Amino acid sequence: MQNKSISIIGLGWLGLPLAKKIQIEGFRVKGSTTSTEKTISLQQDGIDAYRLQLIPEPIGNLTALLQVDTLIINIPPKAGKQGDDFHPEQISHLAEAIRQSSIRHIIYVSSTSIYPELNRVVVEDDVVEPHQSAAPGLVKAEQLILNLAPDRLVTILRCGGLLGYDRMPGKYVAGRTVNTGSVPVNYLHRDDAVGILIHLIQRQISGKFNAVSPQHPIREAIYRKNCADFGYELPTFVTPSEPIPYKVIGIEKLMLATNYQFLYPDPLAFYYKL
Repeated sequence: MQNKSISIIGLGWLGLPLAKKIQIEGFRVKGSTTSTEKTISLQQDGIDAYRLQLIPEPIGNLTALLQVDTLIINIPPKAGKQGDDFHPEQISHLAEAIRQSSIRHIIYVSSTSIYPELNRVVVEDDVVEPHQSAAPGLVKAEQLILNLAPDRLVTILRCGGLLGYDRMPGKYVAGRTVNTGSVPVNYLHRDDAVGILIHLIQRQISGKFNAVSPQHPIREAIYRKNCADFGYELPTFVTPSEPIPYKVIGIEKLMLATNYQFLYPDPLAFYYKL
């Protein structure tokens, strides 16, 4: 049976478009944001929004957010000033609350930044322990969610660099000096991130999956096209003294599980909007 109610912790740049698409698909959806002003604005737009802060303990109406069939955890894993343990502590508090709930399916939106630069294609089992990772705190957070199985379905989705709409690669490199032009990209358009998440929800698929566009052009090609398309100053491309390490994110496991058809398989053809 399909899940009927879904909660999204984190109605941000990805979470809000996901919530709107989930509503169109016929699910009941609710979600969280960190500010009172945005909560009120979302409610006025017809989104069942609640204020929730994870500092790292939850402050807000977490109980209401957990009264659903499926929970999507979509909060930034960046450590910042709080340190590497802050995000795992956030997730630890959430996991404890989830154990007290009747949620059947948890999807944790993770990141391909978890992988070190191994100069090859990397797959899900390349990182299973913190010492294998470029982001040990992220591995710890994933493990806390994975530990909720087998009582519940658990899905980890490691997304690549999310782009599309107002997130344009040319904007971030305009006028700069770039020595990584020959490095392949691991990008994912926001519309495809939303589409993949809906596939996982509808089919109740569990496991760890990478999610990036299947094509991996080099950064210089991306930057040149995006700057030309939107009038950004072209960066200066220089050759590094040593080869820049890289990784190519493999998505075979995701494709076998979902047979998802990408809207934007080629990052050179991503849709942007000023």
